[in-house]
Amino acid sequence: MNFYNRIGLVVLFFISVTSAFGQRQFSEGTITYTISIQSAKAEAPVSNNLTGAELNLYIKPFQSRSEMKSSLGTETNLYDNKTGKGYILKEYSGQKLMITLSKENWIQKNQWNDNMKFSISDELENVAGYKCKKATGTTSDGRNFTIYFAPDIIISNKKYNNSFEQLPGLPVQYELKSGNLIFKYVLSNISFEPVASAKFDAPKAGFRIMTYEENQQLKKGE
Repeated sequence: MNFYNRIGLVVLFFISVTSAFGQRQFSEGTITYTISIQSAKAEAPVSNNLTGAELNLYIKPFQSRSEMKSSLGTETNLYDNKTGKGYILKEYSGQKLMITLSKENWIQKNQWNDNMKFSISDELENVAGYKCKKATGTTSDGRNFTIYFAPDIIISNKKYNNSFEQLPGLPVQYELKSGNLIFKYVLSNISFEPVASAKFDAPKAGFRIMTYEENQQLKKGE
């Protein structure tokens, strides 16, 4: 190998290293979003029950925990990718409910997110202090979501709750529509500090326990 070929290989090596270090892997830590609500119809009033609400995501390589806290109460989703088991904790008005989940239940619960397709713009925008790309996500049932994501931060655990599995970066801002309300999530903090394993332990007492199937039947009867 001559001198110029060696120089070429060295240049290619440094280019590949620079590219690799341009993206940071988020394998464990905590992500926090603030949540605001607006009406999809200008004339419709917006309830202030969720004023100050936030979503906390605790992530490990094979485990995830999401906590949505508001003045109404707290709803927590936990899932273990290895065992395929999880549960939902609902704490509202002094009532505590734990709903157990199998792998099949978890897939059914998050089926709105299955096979989401993204159309991504190459333009960079500053959102919440991050350089983001804009993406439009389309679900299998035709619903559209606008997401701004940071392409330089990649979440390793693709199964974490409320995730956009095919999105090539960290969601920084996104909106979800429910009825006449639009819920806007904005990233407020990210920590790469390790998460205590106890965060993913199921409570041993104080909760009424039912299966996912039982809870679905209960909803149908309401």
